[in-house]
Amino acid sequence: MRGTMERSTSKELDPSFLDRTVQRMTRARAVHGAILCVENGERTVSWTGASGNLRPDQPYFIASVTKMCVTVVVLRLRDEGRLDLDDPMHRHLPADLIRGLHVLNGKDRTDRITVRHLISNTSGLTDYFFGKDADGRRPSETLLAGQDEAWPLERIVDRVRTLRPRFEPGQPGRVHYSDTNYELLGRIIETITGAPIADVFRSYVFDELELRDTYAFRDPTDTTPAPMYYRNAPVHVPRYIASVTAEGGIVSTAADTMRFARAFFGGKFFPPETIETLKKWNRIHFPGQFDYGIGLEKQWTPWFLSPFDPIGELLGFWGQSGAFAFHNPRRDLYFTGTVNQLSGMGHGAAVSAMVRVMKAMR
Repeated sequence: MRGTMERSTSKELDPSFLDRTVQRMTRARAVHGAILCVENGERTVSWTGASGNLRPDQPYFIASVTKMCVTVVVLRLRDEGRLDLDDPMHRHLPADLIRGLHVLNGKDRTDRITVRHLISNTSGLTDYFFGKDADGRRPSETLLAGQDEAWPLERIVDRVRTLRPRFEPGQPGRVHYSDTNYELLGRIIETITGAPIADVFRSYVFDELELRDTYAFRDPTDTTPAPMYYRNAPVHVPRYIASVTAEGGIVSTAADTMRFARAFFGGKFFPPETIETLKKWNRIHFPGQFDYGIGLEKQWTPWFLSPFDPIGELLGFWGQSGAFAFHNPRRDLYFTGTVNQLSGMGHGAAVSAMVRVMKAMR
């Protein structure tokens, strides 16, 4: 399916080049559909296209790209004086909810976990979704097989108490990608604001940016978003997604996500220099390989992809669904879209598309 483009100041970024780029994304194994939106800072380049079984304007689950909205809310609550990154989480959460959540070598270190640890994935708390039970099983296996279940925070923390923490809170050089952290952040936000996290997202982000096609998924009967795939099988888990709003429950389009990404990096929510304070990087090797900061990711792009014209930083966020939102400051390019594949097998196709465009934009 051909995309739409306003006007381009780059010879290489003509519509046919971008159409070929999005078509290449669906040649990757297990990628049934792809959406790619590309803009530059001045919006002299503004193009959206799709291939396979997706349309350019189709709503999709953005999954963990949702966490960029959490970053916005946390930083704005900080600026309002209602929260500090170094607040211990027990200042905002009931003792009964979090007691015994981080017990390592017989010592309960739960009281040492701060908001900063949660938003930077340095709390040491094991991810409830991919963490293994004593018998080696993970909730991810049943969910990706289509066994749809709700996972409210109370259920999540009960499970995490049975899992060994990865390291001490804030242990130097250690990071573990854990949706547990973001579910706890979601409850902290709800406690401070007195509103459900879905309503907080709407008031702090969606309404302010007039995102008409973006919402927190709460109705399991809602069939608006594009069906997700796990390898070759569609996965329908609406009860689960409706229960995990804070970690990844937003539905959006590439155009709306683009508007959000531009606002995030462009100073709408906080001064642009704030981005520099988020770059406290730790390298993560699962899921995927990227650097994690304070509510922000940096995609690893090896030098040999463009040895004579370095790509520079690619900042933003990935979603488990294959959704993405990234900014390349060196060329002032923004990318949003999805490969709609839960297995992780399609993320490389999205990286290749972004690198192809960045290399063309010299």
